[in-house]
Amino acid sequence: MREFLVEITTTIPDGTSQDEVGRRRAAEAVRAKELAATGNLARLWRPVGELRSIGIWRAADEVELHEKVLGTLPLHPWMTTITVTALESHPNDPGRVDGPA
Repeated sequence: MREFLVEITTTIPDGTSQDEVGRRRAAEAVRAKELAATGNLARLWRPVGELRSIGIWRAADEVELHEKVLGTLPLHPWMTTITVTALESHPNDPGRVDGPA
């Protein structure tokens, strides 16, 4: 699997009830746990004071990432910006599992 840095901004549509927001957020938490269990979601952060997320996601390629991973998130219809950057290992990465280049 390849790794991707993904930044997501989610905007709740005007007029959406708090009940609907709560249902989708709860479903999002369940789906995130499922994706973590399959190895598709490695890490996830939220910048302090912001309603966006930054994460390390895994998929075979960018098409799979969008269609079979991010597209399955309950909040996906409300995601107004999704920025994807494909990543590769840096030779000086201290967390590299295959050792230095």
